[in-house]
Amino acid sequence: MQSLKTKIAIIGAGPSGLLLGQLLAKKGIDNVIIERASSEYILGRIRAGILEQGLVSLLAEAGVDERMKKEGHIHDGFEIAHYGKRHRIDIKALTNGSTVMCYGQTEVTRDLMQARQSIGATTYYESSDVVIHEQNSNSPFVTFTKNGIEYKLDCDYIAGCDGFHGVTRQSIPKEKRNEFERIYPFGWLGLLSDTPPVADELIYCKTKRGFALASMRSSTRSRYYLQVPLTDKVEDWSDDAFWAELKKRLPEDAANRLISGPSIEKSIAPLRSFVCEPMQDGRLFLVGDAAHIVPPTGAKGLNLAASDVSTLSKLLNKTYNGEEPNAVLKYSEIALKRVWHAERFSWWMSNMLHEYDDNNINENEAKTFKRFMASDLDFHLNYEEGKKVMAIQYVGMPYEKI
Repeated sequence: MQSLKTKIAIIGAGPSGLLLGQLLAKKGIDNVIIERASSEYILGRIRAGILEQGLVSLLAEAGVDERMKKEGHIHDGFEIAHYGKRHRIDIKALTNGSTVMCYGQTEVTRDLMQARQSIGATTYYESSDVVIHEQNSNSPFVTFTKNGIEYKLDCDYIAGCDGFHGVTRQSIPKEKRNEFERIYPFGWLGLLSDTPPVADELIYCKTKRGFALASMRSSTRSRYYLQVPLTDKVEDWSDDAFWAELKKRLPEDAANRLISGPSIEKSIAPLRSFVCEPMQDGRLFLVGDAAHIVPPTGAKGLNLAASDVSTLSKLLNKTYNGEEPNAVLKYSEIALKRVWHAERFSWWMSNMLHEYDDNNINENEAKTFKRFMASDLDFHLNYEEGKKVMAIQYVGMPYEKI
């Protein structure tokens, strides 16, 4: 077994692991990333594309925002189409100047990969048999296999950035984990196409046929979503069927402008809310999807991972520069405060904008729930105070000062 040593072992080379590695490297904190997949596979994953100002600022701090500033699209607002009637939420005006950036997660990941390569930081892609050891001791380590060679990586701390199905959360004993979960009774069928977007900003559509979202990746690449039953499969939906259904759910003027084309990627994602408490065990920290999952309504997944990264990187820096030797002990408490704000917002947006199958609840509960959601949506679309609350949460709650 070959021996390696670093300060921070990062499990997972998605955007959260790469961003954490870059921020730490900028502070002179050595780190090694271990990833089970290839870099090509990671870049092939299609994910979110709306970045909160907090993440935009973090990318600037990490020195990887040059291409984003050139190619990204700043959004001053978004729209909600409620049974065909369009309401614009002017987030810039309602939040005293805050905006969001439209820039695909794949592009963020690509920029971070190139930055890591340029500084010569170590990443072990296509690693297997990753096991975390002794996280509650002063000498944790990680073992893994790469190209048939077994490695032992000694470290001070371990950051689990390996997603919902990764090994890090499972490395925390079950009796120490308090897990909260909500499974939604529908999924999102997503289609990516090289067609101009139907609008310059996102349109969230609530219709009697189900939810739809008109999104974008660039001025020439669009991403659209349809609410579908969990029983549906991608093979059930031809491109033509997707475009036809989308037109029925978009507001009429937007449907008339819709330009369709062959799909580049098409997939169905189930929706869930999930939180694991605490987000640390000894010297092991959970970051991003390893600790929490949000429904995609409101685009909080990548942004929430970024706030975890910001918190952990700042606490680790305080630990290593001697300012506060035990700073990392506060990670879970600080991170979870913002996690639950985002979880609640995504849950709330999902409840308001989707059509629910009434088969799982009695008739009275179903009609009462619909009245509650209709009243909630009316307040947030037709009253300035309601719009402001939605705008503040959409652009992202401020990061905790550390």
